[in-house]
Amino acid sequence: MRRITTAFGALATAGMLALALPTSAHAANGTLIVNGVEHDSPSGCYPSGQWPLRVTNRTDGPAYVMSGADCAGSVVAVAQPGQSAVSEFGSSVYIR
Repeated sequence: MRRITTAFGALATAGMLALALPTSAHAANGTLIVNGVEHDSPSGCYPSGQWPLRVTNRTDGPAYVMSGADCAGSVVAVAQPGQSAVSEFGSSVYIR
């Protein structure tokens, strides 16, 4: 019984350490423009309350225009690096 408790404790400790170690953050290099607002080194979700949603992607990664607020719903457009997109149905933009 003591071995099981020791093994469980070691496993739990290893799991806690794995969750506690910082992960590397990755943001896109460049500028993302959402409805005229510039975001340098963007990463994550950018909501918009204006329609149509206009995105200019001056980063090194794709920007996904999402149908729902807070990057929920489906992808309705993609602005590849160096491109722009206009979406009547976009509510937010997601970029890594």
